[in-house]
Amino acid sequence: MLDEATVRSALRQVKDPEVGLSIIDLGLVYDVEIQQGKVDIKMTLTSPGCPAGGQIMSEADAAVRALDSVEDVRIELVWEPYWTPERIDPKVRAFLGF
Repeated sequence: MLDEATVRSALRQVKDPEVGLSIIDLGLVYDVEIQQGKVDIKMTLTSPGCPAGGQIMSEADAAVRALDSVEDVRIELVWEPYWTPERIDPKVRAFLGF
């Protein structure tokens, strides 16, 4: 069944190549909405000048499109709220020493 947890699980496979952590653990994915096989994702990057931004968004798109029942994916890059390290999953943040 296609639900938010399934989409987020797929997105967990996508890693920020500079940091080596998933975009979910980094807190880059702000919102996931699903309607009749169409998946809308609002996400950000660690900075507006992130050199891996295109790669991350492309990999996120591919990971979600690979799921059963997905007909279309739309990823919206947003800058509000601005990403800060406080958005990192608390367990990961503790592991990293933040």
